[in-house]
This record gives sequence, structure tokens and C-alpha cells, in this order.
Amino acid sequence: MFLSVKKVKTSTDIKNFIRLPWNIYGDSPLWIPPLISERKKFLDPVVNPFFKDSKVDLFLVTSNKKTALGRIALIENHVYNETLSDRVGFFGMFEVVNNKQASDFLLNKAEQWCREKKISKLIGPVNLSTNHECGLLVDGFDIPPVIGITYNPSYYSEFFKTWGLRKYKDLVSLRMDMLKMPEYLESSIKRIRKRERFKVRSFCLNNFNEEIENIWRIYNESWADNWGFIPMSKEEFVYSANEMRKFIQPEYCFIAEVDGKPVGFSLTLPDINEVLKKMNGRIFPFGWAKFFLNKNKIKLFRVVALGVMTTYRRLGIDAALYYETYKKFLEKKIKWCDMSWILEDNKGMLNSIYRLGGTIYKRHRIYERNIFT
Repeated sequence: MFLSVKKVKTSTDIKNFIRLPWNIYGDSPLWIPPLISERKKFLDPVVNPFFKDSKVDLFLVTSNKKTALGRIALIENHVYNETLSDRVGFFGMFEVVNNKQASDFLLNKAEQWCREKKISKLIGPVNLSTNHECGLLVDGFDIPPVIGITYNPSYYSEFFKTWGLRKYKDLVSLRMDMLKMPEYLESSIKRIRKRERFKVRSFCLNNFNEEIENIWRIYNESWADNWGFIPMSKEEFVYSANEMRKFIQPEYCFIAEVDGKPVGFSLTLPDINEVLKKMNGRIFPFGWAKFFLNKNKIKLFRVVALGVMTTYRRLGIDAALYYETYKKFLEKKIKWCDMSWILEDNKGMLNSIYRLGGTIYKRHRIYERNIFT
């Protein structure tokens, strides 16, 4: 079989790029089809603000019958490279049939692309940055992914390894069974509340824009020292937030304030993957009806992010955010939640979650390969 790699240029190419996963996963009970309309917007440089500070090239590998067998996105993130004074290229949105030659064609194109741009290292997968979906699933294939977490066939890791990609960082997902409030957390909150140094309140959906601006500010400051962190522009953050607005449940999201100033937040989202599975990528003709009929039946949530500004980290705000979230889960009879993703070497965060009863149930991997220009 003759294979070739082509750059995505036309609307037909984009269509083939977006729809390729359906050919790979078929009716797999573990794969969650993305919304086609959302993917079109996400990959549109006119719509998605991410493209203002990054150059993204999309490629397809096709057979001599013009059938798409694989895809890859190659990303030059100018903010990342300027922030770290580095020359790094990222790859993501990787999908391929179980054919090593097709996989090699895509990864060889990534290497060639790096050399042409004088990029010294290739890192991935990220879709399209560490602020989006990232990592290759390497452990935990038996449980469907939650919202914002990737899923892939198990053979991808072998393709990566034999091509020359090596482990860079592992990201872990933890499962926490909601049994009863941990006694240590209950007693800690009593002591913290007596000090009256801050207050915790629920996210105000009626004041959405101001709330999102506060979270954006806290997010960029509190995550600045984390590995792989890339600051998000306000425009990009708002774009992502507006995508979540359709399904966010504000009673599960909290803002911590000191003297009325927001200094910490926790963001927990319902796992709408349960509903997306039924929609099979389509909003019309009945997609939104399925979504709205089923969204309130969701009984699984993902704790997506928690951040506290550096100056206020010794006040016990993180413990209070955990407490309020846990309490809400118990009130709503949520059986378990996902906490992801967390760097495997972030011992402080992991130890806090272990103490709450969390256990690792999935592992994703970021790979790297040096490119000698």
C-alpha cells in the first residue's frame, strides 16, 4: 500500500481530519465522540483565539485510495517558547489506524517540520497546549474517560516508543469515592473558620463574565510555576469558558475571597461525556434535545482545577475548597468523582488527595524527542 502525507488546506481536508476518529474507534463503548461543530470552531483560526499566538499545521496520512489513515497537529506555541526562551514544537490530535507505517509517516513529518523551523525538541501529545487535552493514555483503558481527558487505542504507545519518543512526564487521574467527610478535614475547617481570614462562596452564574475574569487572573498566577504551564490570554480563557457555560453547574464551583478580593477558586464540571456518547458528534436533529434531557441525570463529576494565589496559600484556602466540594457531593449523593490531571511528581497535591481517599486509576504520558537541527 502506497502512503503519503498531505497538509490540511481545504474544507474537505478539515472534514476528513475531524471525522477520522470515527473510522478508528467505530462503536467502541469507551470512546467518546466529540461534537463535530465544536471541533470545527476549535480548529478555526478565525474563531479560536489560541491561534493568535501559535502556528498550527495539520496533516493527514492517506493511502493510494485517498483514504485517510491518520492525522497529526504540529504546533509552534510562541508564548511557550518566549516564556521559557526555548525552541520547542508540540504535536497533538494524533490518531492513526493500527498500521505502524502510517504512524511513522506522521511522526517523520513532525521531525521534518521541526527541522525546517529549527526546533530543537518535539513534545506531545497536547491538543493544542497543556491548557487543553493532553497526554497519551497508557494505563486505565477499561474505564471511559471523563470530560476533557483523552482516550486512545493501546497500540499508540508502542508506535511512539519504536519511533524514538521517550517519557517526559506522566499525568495521573485519581478516583475518589464519596463515602463520608474525612474527620481530619472536618476538624481542620472548624479551626480555619475561627480565624475568619477568608470566605468561600459559590460561583455566580448571573455574573459570569466578571467571575471568569477573576478565575483567569488567579489561574495564570497560581499555576505559573507548574511544569509545562502556558499563560492563557484573557480572550482565549473567555473562549474556553464560554464553551463550558452550556453545562457548568455553579453550585459545584467555588471562589475564595479575602476582604472581598477573589484569591482562589475550584472548578468542578459534570461529566457530560455520558451525554456526548449518545449524541455521536451531532447537535442536529436531536442532539441538543438529548443533551438537555440527560444533563441533570449526570452523577459523575470531574474536579478540573484548583488554584490559590501565592500570597494566600497558608490560610487553608485549599482545604476549604476541598471541603465545600466534598460537602456538595455528599448533599447531592454523588458516588465518586474524578480529580485530574495531576503531575505524577506533584507530591504536595497528590498527598492531599490521597489523604482524602483518592486513588490513581488512569495514567497519561507526555513524550519528548530531541531534534538535531
